[in-house]
Amino acid sequence: MKWRIQLAEIEIGDEEKRAIAKVLDSKWLTMGERTLEFEKLFAKEHGVKYAVAVSSCTAALHLALRAAGVGAGDEVICPSMTFVASSNAALYLGATPIFADIVSLENPTISPDDISRKITPRTKAIVAMHYGGYPCEIEKISRIAKRHSIALIEDAAHAPMVRCGRKMLGTFGDAGCFSFYANKNMTTAEGGMIITNDGRIAEEAQRNRSHGLSHLARERFTAGTVGYDVVDLGYNYRIDEIRSAIGIVQLKRLKKAKPARKRAVEQYQKLLKDIPNLTIPFNRYKGDSAFHLFGVILGFMAPNRDRVIEKMSAAGVQTSNHYTPVHLFKYYRKQLGTHERTLLLTEEYGRRQITLPLYNGMKKKDVKYVVDSLKKALRG
Repeated sequence: MKWRIQLAEIEIGDEEKRAIAKVLDSKWLTMGERTLEFEKLFAKEHGVKYAVAVSSCTAALHLALRAAGVGAGDEVICPSMTFVASSNAALYLGATPIFADIVSLENPTISPDDISRKITPRTKAIVAMHYGGYPCEIEKISRIAKRHSIALIEDAAHAPMVRCGRKMLGTFGDAGCFSFYANKNMTTAEGGMIITNDGRIAEEAQRNRSHGLSHLARERFTAGTVGYDVVDLGYNYRIDEIRSAIGIVQLKRLKKAKPARKRAVEQYQKLLKDIPNLTIPFNRYKGDSAFHLFGVILGFMAPNRDRVIEKMSAAGVQTSNHYTPVHLFKYYRKQLGTHERTLLLTEEYGRRQITLPLYNGMKKKDVKYVVDSLKKALRG
């Protein structure tokens, strides 16, 4: 289907194409000098000592949790109102995800109070996600983690280069994990990053993203040596030079794009403020954000959500839902015995949420058309 207004739109230009061409001309395509440059720039922008580029945010979460010592029999507290990557990463290590509820329908980030209620002697780590590019109550969560000597991993997949107080998101915990998937504010098509100030975590992530090898291919090539050892059970989580080259350009582009996304969000908020039976998450939030997602929550008196989505689709507006609660998926019900009526706010949010289009080049007329289409669908 050809959409009049797409949910998201990738901004790729001539600079990215030139960067890719330079990599191809160099004939070194796997992880090398451009990856090191990408890591250095990303670390500098977030004010940390180390950044480790990997193949996805899922890989980042997996490596970060492993470096935090998570293993079989442990518990990892994480949100259910998110993508499955964070809880899957815990399962990869033999740990059990323990799902915590959200703060409210206006603040769908993981609840510090529910985290506190769910800590047990088996709790090894907390995964705190910054939903939609907005900070969760990370300072409260950080204090909880420190009080209980629990590792804190930030899922900042939606939130690159976002300041919260004096620090950047991804720097409050032991490690922060980022996504460069195709629909993110900055993309490398596929890719991710771990940031940390802990040298041990960085070293372990660097080693285990490449099979636990003692010496990488680029190191062996430049040194003229052929030998290496395998010192740990690692994974094939490397990023390549093409994606790193794109990432360097996209990181620069990200700074320019944020004001445009912010303007679109502010216009949405202005045009939607008087519509009855509608809640706008983060509507009263005044701090920094990546402005990754913009969604609305239908009220109890609003029409059926599927019907609203159908009518907006008929008008050429692509929408989505972020997210179906993880604990309600068939796999999790079967493996963990999770079920409905356990995370009441998360489940209510998941039933009533609609994500509206938001992207760098969105114009005022585009936002107005989306809002007009939503109003018509709600009247129906």
